[in-house]
Amino acid sequence: MNTDVSCFYIKKILNVCVCSQGEAVIHYNKLQADPKQGKSLDIVLKKVKHRLVENMSSGTADALGLSRAILCNDGLVKRLEELEKTAELYKGLMEHTKRLLRAFFELSQTHRAFGDVFSIIGVREPQAAASEAFVKFADAHRSIEKYGIQLLKTIKPMLHDLNTYLHKAIPDTKLTIRKYLDVKFEYLSYCLKVKEMDDEEYSSIAMGEPLYRVSTGNYEYRLVLRCRQEARARFAKMRKDVLEKIELLDQKHVQDIVFQLQRFVSGMSHYYDDCYAVLKEADVFPIEVDLSRTAFNYSSQSLSYTDEEEEEGGGGRGEGGGSNQVENGTAKLIDDE
Repeated sequence: MNTDVSCFYIKKILNVCVCSQGEAVIHYNKLQADPKQGKSLDIVLKKVKHRLVENMSSGTADALGLSRAILCNDGLVKRLEELEKTAELYKGLMEHTKRLLRAFFELSQTHRAFGDVFSIIGVREPQAAASEAFVKFADAHRSIEKYGIQLLKTIKPMLHDLNTYLHKAIPDTKLTIRKYLDVKFEYLSYCLKVKEMDDEEYSSIAMGEPLYRVSTGNYEYRLVLRCRQEARARFAKMRKDVLEKIELLDQKHVQDIVFQLQRFVSGMSHYYDDCYAVLKEADVFPIEVDLSRTAFNYSSQSLSYTDEEEEEGGGGRGEGGGSNQVENGTAKLIDDE
């Protein structure tokens, strides 16, 4: 049977095949689809529309007659909001830890200053027992200062790990989710385009006026169908990748936050235990000191400096320079990320 049915609809083609007496041979033109041709300006505008609708409130969307159900019911979008909250949690935890470590650094420097003062008093104390007691108490404060520095070195990796999670892991996952949303909007745009073309075809059938694109092979419709199929495959793959990445990020969050808090609590516990032990051994009070009757009589004394005191002052300035170096190094331990 040789009958040209290029202008017929599918039902008419089936009727012709059923009514034929002999063998029916159907020739068709294979679709050579180029996805780039399917991504027209209309598809781009539909993607923009989906992005606008996603950021609208429910009341605004309803007033404009736009549906947000397919956008708002996506669980991955809600996971993106949860990531924002987790990022705020880590940011607050980092800032609080930094402030706490700076406070401990200042406290350790105070203990160091106490140790220096008690050491000078012990060196100048003529009584052997009192001198030994002051020196022992000074050594205890210097030990506490060392414990404070050790605490900073112990907790410093915690800040580094939190910073890595906050500025690398979370932004990478958020970027993946945004790529997923772009693929999703493209897929929804093709779905909407197919629906519009179907409605257009149904309307033309109802009015009895065949569409030109249908009578010429319906290439545009077939191209959009092919593009929708490819977009759906990309959408499914991207959604799977995002779900896996979020699952891994959640597991890392649960494990990492527990480990970091345990490290923090353990470091603080060791610090306080060491401070308690060294102060318990340095229980030297009360200390008996012999004072002359004029020890606190400052009215008739004049302020003068001997060569020895000037040398001691120079040594103190040297110690101050070393203290500044230690302070700068320890501050770098806290602030350097």
